[in-house]
Amino acid sequence: MRLSQMLFVTLRDDPADAEIPSHKLLLRAGYIRRIGSGIYAYLPLMWRVLQKVSQIVREEMNATGAQECLLPQLQPADLWKESGRWDTYTKAEGIMFSLIDRREQQLGLGPTHEEVITTIARDMIRSYRQLPLHLYQIQTKFRDEIRPRFGLMRGREFIMKDGYSFHVDETSLKETYQDMYQAYTNMLRRSGLAFRAVEADSGAIGGSGSTEFMVLAEAGEDEVLYTEDGKYAANVEKAVSLPIDAEPSRFTTYQKHDTPGTDTIDKLCQLLKCSPTQVVKNVLYQTVYDNGITVLVLVSIRGDQEVNEVKLQNELTKIAADYGAKTIIALDVPNVETQQTWTAKSLPLGYIAPDIADEYIKGNKQIHSQFVRLVDQTTVDLKNFVTGANETGYHVVGANWGKQFQLPARIVDIRKARPGDRAVHNPEQTLFSARGIEVGHIFQLGTKYSQAMGATYTNEQGEEKPLFMGCFGVGVSRLAQSAVEQSYDKDGIIWPVAIAPYHAIVTIPNINDAQQVQVAQQLYTELNQAGVETLLDDRDERAGVKFKDADLIGIPYRIVTGRAIANGKVEVVERATRKSQEIAIDEVITTLQQWITAAIEAKN
Repeated sequence: MRLSQMLFVTLRDDPADAEIPSHKLLLRAGYIRRIGSGIYAYLPLMWRVLQKVSQIVREEMNATGAQECLLPQLQPADLWKESGRWDTYTKAEGIMFSLIDRREQQLGLGPTHEEVITTIARDMIRSYRQLPLHLYQIQTKFRDEIRPRFGLMRGREFIMKDGYSFHVDETSLKETYQDMYQAYTNMLRRSGLAFRAVEADSGAIGGSGSTEFMVLAEAGEDEVLYTEDGKYAANVEKAVSLPIDAEPSRFTTYQKHDTPGTDTIDKLCQLLKCSPTQVVKNVLYQTVYDNGITVLVLVSIRGDQEVNEVKLQNELTKIAADYGAKTIIALDVPNVETQQTWTAKSLPLGYIAPDIADEYIKGNKQIHSQFVRLVDQTTVDLKNFVTGANETGYHVVGANWGKQFQLPARIVDIRKARPGDRAVHNPEQTLFSARGIEVGHIFQLGTKYSQAMGATYTNEQGEEKPLFMGCFGVGVSRLAQSAVEQSYDKDGIIWPVAIAPYHAIVTIPNINDAQQVQVAQQLYTELNQAGVETLLDDRDERAGVKFKDADLIGIPYRIVTGRAIANGKVEVVERATRKSQEIAIDEVITTLQQWITAAIEAKN
């Protein structure tokens, strides 16, 4: 392609609404164009990148025996109500675009396709002889992000590969899960990315286990905790660890202390001259289930630890059935105004004890009349600890479970793991932190959807059994931008060779020099014929402008038909290293073929 004939406009300054480097560079280099909030047009250069990524994804998926299909973007709400996720996606998370058609039918734009694919399986899979089966698609998805940002990283419309597998049992599912783990590893390695596979929370997708594939980058929205021995890595939402040991308590008898103005752990510990590891803090949460019931939750956790709200939500989801519900649509710390809707009397905030009485909850059909009491594992073995006294301005010291306070029945792990903690698999290993961009996620769904939607098969004994399912997603457009976030410099993008829109760009410094033009056009034609995808910058612009644009758009190799052609050579510049060398014109094609092949094979 000749740049003079291409839709090609670059910007010298960063767009005002772009926050991270990759977003700024893709806009400046003319890869994408903002059409609306979280909505972008993929321009010709970007579309070539997306095609490269998609091809790598297809090759790896097809190699596992998965079959490509295309599922509808418009989905009937009834399917989502069957699975129990309609309220989760339209109310709790609120990320599904929902609409009513002219026949008054409720529909949604697909953020994911578990319900659609399970419907197909229910209708078409009859026998164990048809299993295992794995279908995938590459398609546009829609999510109504409350705050779209970072360009293609968190847009409202994006391109994704999602695959779904069906099995007779968990053993077969795990085999495909491992195949996908390897396939995703291959995809990211072939795309030239540094990444880490981490344990992850399954979220609204559900299932028994999941792994995220994180591209490592400072601008990553996710925090990854890992050990240097390479044996543990997890998203901070899922991560587990061993906290530091609690210090021995200096209190030996149970007493009530006047502690005014100590509504934080730091203030309390300064006043009582104690360690936060000997404090039991009691945090109040409010959760709303999908049937409208509000439940008040009291979490007791060690004073130096923080509640992991993803883990907390998972624990509360497990007991949803106790309240006649399926899922949670809201979880938060209730403010004073919210508390007034259900409190029978004013709460001693900052001074609450583990045994705060249920009588604080005012009778109401929509408000459960008893606190759900959860205690984190970090507090269970504490002796002579400090905690609230259920009276504003007072705490108690020297308290013990089984004496002054009854240990709650629900003992859980809901603490937030953090850098510096010891690893569970080896306490001699310490957790370190890195930022990551989630570009892939694989799930073992089990029978969650098949049981809810009646998708079954007949086994060898003639028995009807629910299908076991897996779910496997890759953000194609997100992966493309994450490559930029991981590899750029002050002058622009540095694309990995395998997914660069073009391998090389031939730059003519002086368009009025007939010899420069002739050599450039010859190389441009012959390189493309030889399979080296090449741009020709034949614009009537100054050489400096052309060089800046070549750096900005990040093409791996720049060939300059400048003064060296007098000696039968051209200058070739490698974008990643800025290494420049003069190469004989008749050796350019074979040299670039060797470099490109070596760069791609190094990642295979």
